[in-house]
Amino acid sequence: MPLQMKLSAITLDCPDPLALAAFYQQATGLEPHPKSDADFASLNREDGLFIGFQRVDGYRAPSWPDQTVPQQLHICFKVEENLAEAEARLLELGAGKPDHQPHEAGRARVLTDPAGHPFCIVRG
Repeated sequence: MPLQMKLSAITLDCPDPLALAAFYQQATGLEPHPKSDADFASLNREDGLFIGFQRVDGYRAPSWPDQTVPQQLHICFKVEENLAEAEARLLELGAGKPDHQPHEAGRARVLTDPAGHPFCIVRG
């Protein structure tokens, strides 16, 4: 019988936890944890899942798709609006868009958060 594990948290290393939490809060609408601070911040989802952001001294952003600094984690988000609209809004919030896009334009987009972590948006 397989172990019954339920994902409870995803934590990203970054240079500024509060700034990265603010980006993801604006992008997802998740609520910030009231005890978030400059060393560790998190956003809570109603079902108990949270996304955490921990400060790392000497943080080096992933260099995706180059593997000089591996991405180590990749998050995908479903979006209800069309991908072009979602991408434009995320770019306004501070996301980046790598030149390399491995998916068809209508299927998914790879963006990077302000700390350089790659993430995908896919049509939901």
